[in-house]
Amino acid sequence: MPFVSRDIVVSNKLGLHARPAMQFVDLANQFASNITVRKAAIPAGANPDEQPAEDAVDADGKSVMQMIILAATEGTTLKIEAEGEDAEKAVRELAELFDSKFGEE
Repeated sequence: MPFVSRDIVVSNKLGLHARPAMQFVDLANQFASNITVRKAAIPAGANPDEQPAEDAVDADGKSVMQMIILAATEGTTLKIEAEGEDAEKAVRELAELFDSKFGEE
């Protein structure tokens, strides 16, 4: 099974609130691959000694409730992971959604 991952940084000012989370889930559900979104245990630029790894949060990318639980604000680093036949396309299109700032700005 192909496995693809990509790190992205939330760049829209309001972060991953309900509307963009729903956009992400709607797109994720168009793919057969299993999609997981991991919130980095250590924020970009932070000292890794100051934040333990158990702070990492994983979410099913096809569940809006789990995506919202990530509480990903502007600047948060997320890792999109997909495993399945369409994993590469799924990660590319989901990352493009983040790059577009969910059409908010």
